Amino acid sequence: MEHQIVTSFLPLRSSALTIFRAALDAGDPRGAIRRALERAGDRLRVREHAYDLRRVFVIGFGKASAAMAHAVEEILDDKIFGGAVSVKYGHLAPLAKISLTEAGHPLPDENSLRGAQKILDLLRDTREDDLVICVISGGGSALLEFPVEGVALDDLRATTDVLLRAGATINELNTIRKHLSQVKGGQLARASHAPIVSLILSDVLGSPLDVIASGPTAPDSTTFADARAIIARYDLRDQLPASVLAHLEQPDPSTRSGWDTPKSDDPIFARVQNVVIADNAIACEAALRAARDLGFNALLLTTFLQGEAREVAKVFAAIAREIATRDHPIAKPACIIAGGETTVTVRGDGAGGRNQELALAGAIEIAGMRNVVLLSGGTDGTDGPTDATGALADGATLARAAERGMDARAFLARNDAYHFFKPLDDLIITGPTNTNLNDVIVMLVE
Repeated sequence: MEHQIVTSFLPLRSSALTIFRAALDAGDPRGAIRRALERAGDRLRVREHAYDLRRVFVIGFGKASAAMAHAVEEILDDKIFGGAVSVKYGHLAPLAKISLTEAGHPLPDENSLRGAQKILDLLRDTREDDLVICVISGGGSALLEFPVEGVALDDLRATTDVLLRAGATINELNTIRKHLSQVKGGQLARASHAPIVSLILSDVLGSPLDVIASGPTAPDSTTFADARAIIARYDLRDQLPASVLAHLEQPDPSTRSGWDTPKSDDPIFARVQNVVIADNAIACEAALRAARDLGFNALLLTTFLQGEAREVAKVFAAIAREIATRDHPIAKPACIIAGGETTVTVRGDGAGGRNQELALAGAIEIAGMRNVVLLSGGTDGTDGPTDATGALADGATLARAAERGMDARAFLARNDAYHFFKPLDDLIITGPTNTNLNDVIVMLVE
């Protein structure tokens, strides 16, 4: 019986994986960099700006930054005088002139500080007629870290962990991290004597420049007051390190000249060009094309998806039922695609990430439904602190699990989606993808 149940879903499962792979391929940083940089001899054009090429320095941080830096080397090799890039462990690319530092993510480690120090040292040696190419992708907040005086690395790690477990959004998390750092929130731009061109792969809804990787080269729209409001909103004051509270709660720190992060009127940004070269919309639109090529009626629901993962899963299940019974909002065979980033409020001691949790919650909601498949995956290749990028569920997932004595609801209650899907062989494991354009959800209904 199990064999019949599983094989009935195999074509749909294969199609979902093909559609997800198309989203990953669209985020290839090499193509995005090549589209952004137009070189003609000793001149470089980046959209509406042109630069003389004398000495070029390449810096970067984020899960995709090594691959991005490699693409820059291919274009500007003879002009590159040095560089420094900080990446997540294992997210590598062959670099000839650029120093590579592997560091911790999602929590920063000592190498995050070392990587930041290398970048700061390099920027301080630049001249006004040099050019700095800065490659930025998601994950940069943890991979580029240099805390304010009085706040230790362990305090930063503890703060990040508390916020993640509370279900804070990436915008909220980065607001606080920017005000505990000497490099985030536009402050990295202060260290350079040369113009900076930042090439950005966005993993944030709407691609706000001051949120992606905590906006190290962008004006910061947030303040100390905003950081304190987030702490109050989640009632985290008793959970945060004393050093963090002491820094954020100094009397009216935002009124002190030069104390807060630089804002849009700061003259340092006159020599900074920030360019988003790829985002979640590009990935989702590629998935949409792939679905149509496979014969599905395809609808891109949104690229601004957010909310608690298990609640979002209920919405997708409701849409599946609507399609199955009424061919609405799109007729069968249907593909619904969405992009964005959900959150998980951690209450248990299990393993997993937001995509695996969404898939597990979805499996519960679509249990018994024929010809429905739900896939949720991160474009960067990792979901939470696991080696999976997401998971795949269908109407038979709970039945297969029950045959193994596994209670899906119990796994969900302890946030243990990883160990639920692993024995079912339903984890999606890609390894590092060398891109990071947020999450992509694919639901198929036949």
